[in-house]
Amino acid sequence: MENRGLLHHVELWVPDLTRAVAEWGWLMGELGYQQFQDWPAGRSWKLGSTYLVLEQSPALTAAAHERLRPGLNHLAFHAGTRQQLDELLAQAPEQGWKPLFGEKYPFAGGPDHYAGYLENTDGFEVELVAG
Repeated sequence: MENRGLLHHVELWVPDLTRAVAEWGWLMGELGYQQFQDWPAGRSWKLGSTYLVLEQSPALTAAAHERLRPGLNHLAFHAGTRQQLDELLAQAPEQGWKPLFGEKYPFAGGPDHYAGYLENTDGFEVELVAG
């Protein structure tokens, strides 16, 4: 199987689906994902064979995600060229995402790693990598 080992999907539980759809929907669209599924408690976006799911589950036990606790720290995405990454990061604050490690941009991940880091309203972090 040529897709063996590839990531199939990631599901994030969110406290406010409407807000999460606005923030993540913008980012997924900018990265080339297409809306895939839509139901009353969730939404998903797909690129190739991988998709991202947002769900506001009634089983949610906390009000916010904490990236510094055990569990998911961040998701990393290829973001295209350096120029595309720069443009994406410039637009991000208007879409609910705040820059992280801005004083070290674009080399917060090291001198050979051109990337930007963002955090959304619910505390989810993304790393966007150029190249």
